[in-house]
Amino acid sequence: MKKKLSIFMVFVLLAGVIAGCSSDSQKSGKSKDDVDLRIWSFTDELKKPIKTFEEKNGVKVELTIVPIADYPTKLKPVLESGVGAPDVFTGEIAFLKQWINAGYWENLSEKPYNANELSDKFVPYVFDLGKDKDGDVRALSWQTTPGGIYYKRSLAKEVLGTDDPAQVGEMMSSMDKVFEVAEKMKEKGYSMFPDEGSIRWFAQGDNPQPWVNENNELKLTDEKIQYMDYSKQLRDNNYTALAPEWSPSWFEGMDKPIKVKADGKEKETKVFSYVLPTWGLHSVLKTNVKNSVGDWAVTSGPSPYFWGGTWLGVYNKSENKELAYKFVKMMTQDDEFLTSWSKETGDVLSYLPVTNAIKDNFSDKFLGGQNNYEFFLEQSKEITPGIVTKYDQQLDTLYGNAVQQYVTGKKSKEAAIKEFYQKAQNAYPDLKVPKK
Repeated sequence: MKKKLSIFMVFVLLAGVIAGCSSDSQKSGKSKDDVDLRIWSFTDELKKPIKTFEEKNGVKVELTIVPIADYPTKLKPVLESGVGAPDVFTGEIAFLKQWINAGYWENLSEKPYNANELSDKFVPYVFDLGKDKDGDVRALSWQTTPGGIYYKRSLAKEVLGTDDPAQVGEMMSSMDKVFEVAEKMKEKGYSMFPDEGSIRWFAQGDNPQPWVNENNELKLTDEKIQYMDYSKQLRDNNYTALAPEWSPSWFEGMDKPIKVKADGKEKETKVFSYVLPTWGLHSVLKTNVKNSVGDWAVTSGPSPYFWGGTWLGVYNKSENKELAYKFVKMMTQDDEFLTSWSKETGDVLSYLPVTNAIKDNFSDKFLGGQNNYEFFLEQSKEITPGIVTKYDQQLDTLYGNAVQQYVTGKKSKEAAIKEFYQKAQNAYPDLKVPKK
């Protein structure tokens, strides 16, 4: 039985890390008089594509990079006024639906774009996320960002008897099985995960549902509530290294043992696995690991999930829409460019004509020669479209805080859930929230 997406987005923005993101505002340095196209983004990953686009088309492009934390507040005023607005701008998953339904992006389903005819050429969930509430395409993405569990082969061989990704994946194909592996790791003195937040991506299990349904109702599924118990079980049984995501100890545990206090005693432990998406390999693991290169592999967890992604489209008031869409088209549909881009960056593409042609020939030395590209493409097929809402960013954060209140013993599960509902109602008065 195939499993569906776990898209529980707790703490996404706390990460502040999207593949290729930059924290510095930067412009290309061209004067306003000689710029043919203006692009805004929260990431510097468009720098090289822009250079390619300039060379191929004999044009000059100005790139403005705004830090992710400031991006929505700085972009919205220029889009509304049209003054100093870009011809093309990007959107990240946390605020994607807001931009799409606000109408700032051009309707690409209409002529001359006819992007609605491209649906069978993209990973379904990626294409679906670029549609507005009426089903019209407003934004496209060149990448797909499904996730997996990256683990250390040497520890898997020692404790589980194999480092084969398929076999290890089967051993972690349900939350009950994950805890069986965690207990085995603990017996050998290892930590299953850096911290209990690692399993948040599996919180929806086989029942992926949006935070808010079509009737404007906010509901916690049984699976999301059960996630609270799973998190507390990880903490209470000392299955983690108590290394919060993005903390110094979280990074340190990727390459060497770290110290952790358990039952009042301090000990050293190695972390067995990290739950990360496609970009986590290149932008997180590879940039922090030196000693264990080749000792890693990636496999599936209890349910597929995705984390992050960058979409882009044409500003609906741009005076240069033809050239603007030409750039969007190069980034999302150009066979030659995308083939080169994927080999250079390792980005897992959403454009199927290219992925189908190149997926069989990937091998990553960091992962002991594993073809992670093919693995992630298979994972992306299982992701359920249609459950991302404009409320996700805030509700994920509020629920993550509630889970922590329960895990650390500051509140009972019932009290934590009640507080979550209250804060959700305060944040979104229009929602129909259970009165508990």
